[in-house]
Amino acid sequence: MSTSRGRLEPGSTVETRSLTSVLGERVAVPDPERLVHLQFRRFAGCPVCNLHLRSVVRRHGEIEAAGVREVVVFHSPAEELAPHTADLPFAVVADPAKRLYAEFGVERSPRALLSPRVWGPIAWAVLSGAWQVARGRERLPSRSPHGGRLGLPADFLVAPDGRVLAVRYGEHAYDQWPVDELLDLAARSAARTDAQTAARTAARTDARAADRVAARAADGER
Repeated sequence: MSTSRGRLEPGSTVETRSLTSVLGERVAVPDPERLVHLQFRRFAGCPVCNLHLRSVVRRHGEIEAAGVREVVVFHSPAEELAPHTADLPFAVVADPAKRLYAEFGVERSPRALLSPRVWGPIAWAVLSGAWQVARGRERLPSRSPHGGRLGLPADFLVAPDGRVLAVRYGEHAYDQWPVDELLDLAARSAARTDAQTAARTAARTDARAADRVAARAADGER
């Protein structure tokens, strides 16, 4: 495992890279045309990860309409991950060496499972996951998942120019942005972009007007 390079903050810049999904799709991060919600999950078949991703799948249309592309990273090998994620409507990336985890400062800790705040979600995830497995919609995780069970989640909202607009480092295994919070962050980002565009347009208009005034003044002096 690579050494962590420290946590990112809003305003940090993400280097451009091309990732490969478990289905072989090339995934650009940042994406030059839309926001990227880069989320780090845990291991293949992780019950609380599946519980969260079900909520993302249910509202994926809203997320795309907000101009956001989902990219989900797991620390399991692609061959272990593929059977669990083949039906997901967004890119899933395997990072078994945890290079991306280290680059983005995503850590592991016993508090991933020991925090009392995660016990309720774990219980519900196990119960609902068992129902999904019984219906053939999900698979059981490995008894000894690659990378262990103590990983913490993290979320990053990355602008097309590579700027990190928002970040959340989970304090336990089920600590991540709900879909409503993600959509709110995307809306605020769009509003800031619109305001900046309007300001640049106004500045260019003012500059052209000033040039015309100066040109008329110069003509009058001649």
